Amino acid sequence: MTDLFQHRLHNAVVAARPMVSGRVTGAVGLRVTVSGIDANVGDLLRIGDGPDAVLAEVAALDGERLSCLPLGPIAGMGAGTPAYGTGGPLRVAVGPDLRGRILDGLGRPMDGGPPLRGTMVEIDTAPPAAMDRQLVDKPMSLGVRVLDTLVPCGRGQRIGIFAGSGVGKSTLMSMITRGTSAELNVVALVGERGREVREFIEHDLGEEGLARSVVVIATSDTPPLVRLRAGSVATRIAEYYRDEGADVLLMMDSVTRAAMAQREVGLSVGEPPATRGYPPSVFAMLAALLERAGPGARGSITGLYTVLVEGDDHNEPIADAARSILDGHIVLDRKLATAGHFPAIQALDSISRVANKITSREQRADATELRRLMAAHREVRELVEIGAYVQGTNPDADRANAAWPQISAFLRQDLDERLTAEDAWAQLRALIATT
Repeated sequence: MTDLFQHRLHNAVVAARPMVSGRVTGAVGLRVTVSGIDANVGDLLRIGDGPDAVLAEVAALDGERLSCLPLGPIAGMGAGTPAYGTGGPLRVAVGPDLRGRILDGLGRPMDGGPPLRGTMVEIDTAPPAAMDRQLVDKPMSLGVRVLDTLVPCGRGQRIGIFAGSGVGKSTLMSMITRGTSAELNVVALVGERGREVREFIEHDLGEEGLARSVVVIATSDTPPLVRLRAGSVATRIAEYYRDEGADVLLMMDSVTRAAMAQREVGLSVGEPPATRGYPPSVFAMLAALLERAGPGARGSITGLYTVLVEGDDHNEPIADAARSILDGHIVLDRKLATAGHFPAIQALDSISRVANKITSREQRADATELRRLMAAHREVRELVEIGAYVQGTNPDADRANAAWPQISAFLRQDLDERLTAEDAWAQLRALIATT
């Protein structure tokens, strides 16, 4: 059965369903209440008639009253506005034609290209069973020297990029998109400023990066449910390619804004606020979303998730929850960024939990040696700056101070510099041999 036939069959089944209608009974904040329709949590309703109709998702039930969250503007909606059941949840088209396309948070094309062809699927799926997953035992090059050597990423690993605002998360993502060894990139921009979207696509990603990517966009002005669903749409697209046997790199910027969208959704339907105003559903959503990435029975999804830490507090609730779920974390340092050190990765505070499984003994020895020198330099840096350090007190610090210009050059990388993981390890070996 071809994808085109399945698509037409689905449309025919939807068109043949009897039209069930109800009416709007109230609207408070982000929530619209509807009565007269039998629907399940997660189903879509169409509210209104004609071109001004708005889709809304059933978020909670209270007897015969449905609490719905709209996927569009509700201006002009009033009590008695007709509402119609669509017969199911949000579905998106997945297929080989998605490569190189730009989609909105609901999986609809927004690049002016042809309509999408493929199989219509629900966006929420269960993660692969724990015993059906392959082991993470093969490296995946990210094209960034400090990451490939000091924080190596495995194929199917899930790793977080933790940083405050304006420290270079999006730029690092664009660098990885163009330099990775993954077959396909799926990029989700959740809650980004509208001004930055086109800039990211045309300048940071470029034609080369876009040609091997699928981009899903939900800007900060879209309804919270659209921002929330954008992460699931991108993950569902990545799952399609993984199930086809591909090794996919899924990047989401940022998981924090998805959590904030879930907070708005949860509070709107009456959930009690908990830690810093986040209701319990936020932490359940994080686990369900992040666990969907990883190795499958055939292909793999390597997940890179940016986490926007509030006030540079890396122990705030979302950062702490994400770090406990993910398989490693990359920390970006604002002091490095303000000093013009790019990428602003604080390697000593960054960890890959699968490093021992994907590197050789010689590679681990070189990485450990460089980390020891960097730690020794950080320990005596303030003493050196004020002239209080006595040469010979710490042999590792002496070596690190003498070789710091070369070490700093190794940790830096220009945005357009491309190199493979093999090149990065060779450069690290040469650096260690000369210090």
